[in-house]
Parts: sequence; structure tokens; C-alpha cells
Amino acid sequence: MVERADSGAVAAETSVVPGVGQRRRGWVLAGVAVVLGGVLGFHRLVPNWPGRVGSLLESFLPWGGVLVVVLLVVALVRRSAVALVALLLPVGVWVDTFGGLFLPGEEGGGRELVVVQHNVSDENRDPAGTARALIEAGADLVALEELVDPQVAAYKKALAADYPHHVVRGTVGLWSKHPLSGEQVVDIKPRSIEEGWSRGLRAVVRSPYGDVAAYVAHLPSVRVGVIGLASQRRDESAALLGRAIAGDSVEPVILLGDLNGVVEDRGLRPLTSQLAFAESGFAFSFPAAFPLARIDQVMARSATVGHIRTLPATGSDHLPVVARVALE
Repeated sequence: MVERADSGAVAAETSVVPGVGQRRRGWVLAGVAVVLGGVLGFHRLVPNWPGRVGSLLESFLPWGGVLVVVLLVVALVRRSAVALVALLLPVGVWVDTFGGLFLPGEEGGGRELVVVQHNVSDENRDPAGTARALIEAGADLVALEELVDPQVAAYKKALAADYPHHVVRGTVGLWSKHPLSGEQVVDIKPRSIEEGWSRGLRAVVRSPYGDVAAYVAHLPSVRVGVIGLASQRRDESAALLGRAIAGDSVEPVILLGDLNGVVEDRGLRPLTSQLAFAESGFAFSFPAAFPLARIDQVMARSATVGHIRTLPATGSDHLPVVARVALE
């Protein structure tokens, strides 16, 4: 009789414990979902120290959607109702933040310029082929970075027929179907860089719709290491560029460049706080072999940047991006 009672107790215990464990795992999943939703929605509150962790998080923020999908699958497998309900928070935040990028964008109007932005890579072995690929986009403006000798001569030659107006300053250049004036260097060199370094320019485009101030910039690279994100130089350069654009008296303004940062990255706030960026399209541009982020940007003031998309790969480690900019 005693043995039967003990056996019954053991059976009762084994029948109850799994249910308790399953509910506990459901609450854990729910907690993770709530934390993920909070990070997606309030990423600006994440401190940027140590190692600029806030900027690092924001660089890959859209990929939070993958974590949401993983949690959803786990919740379905576990059949956890509480986890599924909690997942409504990160799903809603992600859709509100990035859902609009899936939309096709509005049809272009009459007052617009098509622009192409491309870091062509200083190791590009086929500059002429790259130029031909960019010409096919039919853009009004083409901005290029990492222009070095002798490749720069090949770009000038290949683009000359379609883009009779151009300016090159340092390692950045702008090609235009419309006349250019007021070409000048924009000094965005961080103080810690002592060698010759010129990665910014400005020119006024005499477009059919009036003057447009066009900026081309290549901000310093960032590195991810054991201490976090090394973006001090990039951030300083962005502040210098933002100051120059803020003081520009010409409207509209278009910024084209490899900014080595996504628009969510707080390091680009000197630019994103005063310039509009693409309303639709992810256009992940780097690295070309497996694009993880759009660090090649088109931004504008007194204008709207419509749908942005990538072009096929060239001889660069970046993908070109093309966008329509509607002038106000």
C-alpha cells in the first residue's frame, strides 16, 4: 500500500511539473518580447557608452525583425498564448518604424531629380564598366566616392557624353546633366587626421527647376571591435558637414554620400535632424556580397526623397543606390 501511494505521488508530480515549466518558459518568452519591443521603440535611450553601444545597436536596428520572427516561431512551438500576446508589442513597433519602407513610394511628379550615389571603391578593377552601369539609371546627378588615380580618368571619360558637367575634389566627385557653379571643397576632416584628406564638396546645380545645392561626402569609416564601435571620427565629420549644410543659403539642398552609418544611427543626427531621407525602400548597400545596412545615403532639405533602391553590383564592395528627389 505504501509503495502504491509513493508511485501515485511520483506520477502526480511528473504530470504537474511539465505544465509548470511550460508556463514558466512562456513567461520568459513574453519578457524577452517586451524587452525587444522596448529596445526597438526606445533605442535612443540606450546609452552610447561604453564603446558607443547605442550607435552599434542602431546600425542593425532593422534586423530586430528577424529576432521577432524567431520569437514568434518559438512561441508557436511552445503554444504559449502569453508569449504570442507579448509579441504584439515588438511587432507593432517594428512595423511602425520600418513597415513604410516596404511601400512602393509615390509616383514622381514634374519637379524632381533622379540621383545616384555610389562608393566605387579605390580597388575597382573595372571603372569603365561601373560607369556604364550607372549611366543606365538615367540619373540627373551621379555622386562618386573613393576616386583615385588612375581610375578617376576612366570615370571622366566614360561619363563625359551623358554628364557633360562634373567636379572632382579630393576623392569625391559629382557628375551632372545640368550646369554646375560655385564648386568648392567642404572641409569635413577630423582633427586627428593629419595627412592630406579631402572627402567633401559642394556645387550649385542649375536644374530646370532652379538652383539646387548639391553636397557629396564620404565620412570616415567605422570599425566594430572588442571595445565596441569606433565611430569618433565619423561622428566628428558628420558634425562638420551638418554645420556646413545648416549655413547654406541655397534651397533646396541634396546630400549624396557614403556616410558610413544608417539613418537611425545617432552619430548622424547632425544630418538627419535637418535633412529628410527616403520614405520607402531598404536599399541595403554594404557589403555588396551580402548587404546588411544602407550606409550610402540620399538626403535633402526643402525636398522629398522618394523610393530608394539599389542597382546591380559593380566592381565595388558597395552597391549603388538610386532615388527620386521631389523639389518643393
